[in-house]
Amino acid sequence: MKICHYNANQAGLIEGDQVYPLGDALKKAAILRERYTMVEVVEALIGNPAALQIARDARATGAPLALSSVKLLAPITNPPSIWAAAANYRAHQSEMRERTGSSYERKQLSKDELMAEFFLKPSSSLIGPGGTVILPKIANHIDHECELCAVIGRPARHVSEAQALDHVFGYTTLWDFSIRDPWGKQQNTRNIRKGFDSFTGLGPWIVTRDEIADPQDLHITVEQNGSVVMRAHTADMICNLREHIRFLSDKLTLRTGDLITTGTPAGVSRLADGDRLQGGIGGIGEMAFTVRAQT
Repeated sequence: MKICHYNANQAGLIEGDQVYPLGDALKKAAILRERYTMVEVVEALIGNPAALQIARDARATGAPLALSSVKLLAPITNPPSIWAAAANYRAHQSEMRERTGSSYERKQLSKDELMAEFFLKPSSSLIGPGGTVILPKIANHIDHECELCAVIGRPARHVSEAQALDHVFGYTTLWDFSIRDPWGKQQNTRNIRKGFDSFTGLGPWIVTRDEIADPQDLHITVEQNGSVVMRAHTADMICNLREHIRFLSDKLTLRTGDLITTGTPAGVSRLADGDRLQGGIGGIGEMAFTVRAQT
């Protein structure tokens, strides 16, 4: 299933080029409250068989709208946490050494030592498909990053790698917009450099876990102003998603609606006022952004 968030904070179910009013159907069945959140939609779909049955029978949820006619929003705007992996592709480590002129070498680190560099992004930074990335006046250099992101379903604590994907509700794409200058050469600055308003693009929707056979077998493509700048594959991750979930759940409870984004491949590119970005992940979907300088 493809679960979207659209128009006036409504939950929808996408079939082909149409959006069915899933949220309205779940409210009518007294499964969701009037002013529900998308995390509550995920909770209903993983914990209530009646909700899942309604979702499976999309055409009975109500009259659809054309997908082209709706405004898609970030599929989750209130995640309990956004966990972001750092330096998780060797080629990206190499390009960052060249880009920042700093020591970005991570080969000496074990996988767990690398995963200890997970950082948090604020939910206030989220924007959805078609959103505008604002380049702050303070920034001299900002890059885009495009990453596979997992949405947690059932809470996870002390989960093995073998069981890890059982706790994934679905997958989406996360764009991690990042200041390189200033502060890029300092330690412990990621939360600020990557936390400005509009610095987390999410979408275009959530594809449920059953539709993605293997999250480590997906292609990532990004175009900037019509030219391909990133072409990558999730198989090239240093630490895969199963390892991420094992590592994080060993330290803390992963909650329903938490986002785990798996790091960017090589191909990050400097942004300028007026740029147009488009791209996404095969099997999930594409989205676009415009880029504007802060006024």
